[in-house]
Amino acid sequence: MHSAKTLASKTNIVLKAGQILAFQKTVKNHYRLYGRELPWRNTEDPYKILVSEIMLQQTQVARVIEKYGYFLRAFPDIYALAGAPLRAVLNVWQGLGYNRRAMALKQAAQKVVEHFEQKIPSNVDSLVSLPGIGKATACAICTFAFNQPTVFIETNIRTAFIYHFFNHINKVRDTHIFPLVAQTLDYHNPRVWYYGLMDYGVAIKKMHGNLNAKSAHHQRQGQFKGSNRQIRGAILKALVKRERVSERELLTDVQFSSKMVLKNIQKLESEGIISKEGDYLLIP
Repeated sequence: MHSAKTLASKTNIVLKAGQILAFQKTVKNHYRLYGRELPWRNTEDPYKILVSEIMLQQTQVARVIEKYGYFLRAFPDIYALAGAPLRAVLNVWQGLGYNRRAMALKQAAQKVVEHFEQKIPSNVDSLVSLPGIGKATACAICTFAFNQPTVFIETNIRTAFIYHFFNHINKVRDTHIFPLVAQTLDYHNPRVWYYGLMDYGVAIKKMHGNLNAKSAHHQRQGQFKGSNRQIRGAILKALVKRERVSERELLTDVQFSSKMVLKNIQKLESEGIISKEGDYLLIP
């Protein structure tokens, strides 16, 4: 390992040429030998990459693989997704969780069709203007769809850099990691470089546990059972099955406390995912 204390002591970290080459060699060799075959890596279609990046937010790769092909068969292009009823999108999305992402993805598709001449933007600023897309996701789309050398961090990238450069430091900030991501980036083929970097981070997690706990930005995910996420999912599952459901029926169907169910109904209404018509709830 390199001198982690020295590197962590300042934001403007400068690696030596030998450090950069050694790190790049390690990552590239690992990818050459153990790189993962993932369906979204077999395309440069910006729409398909947009779908994969939204699906991969806060969701394990194995679960995304199960849904990715199914989703693309249901909505094969940006027009199909933009024109689909939200209820149909949520129906296909079931099992991925965080249903707001599905609504945001549909809204992003609508905005692309209406304001970007039906083409997914190839620059970060325009992508960030789309619903559900933050800076890291926008950079990832630019890199994987357009092979642009952007600089971004996600959980596996963070793991790789913490392991190599900050292994004996706690509370590592992304401001310390970003300069290293920029300096070690393969500017000639950033798409494949990031594939390798993320796969290397996955391998490190398997061998050494969750090094992201050393990150100052680390937040432990709460238990799913009995959580608002589980209740929201149950509410939407009931509404996807039937076109409209009365609040009383929903309280019977969703086996949680009435107080918690009503709280989450109100939250889903405020987000525009469900709406009320008289005594009935539905997905608009």
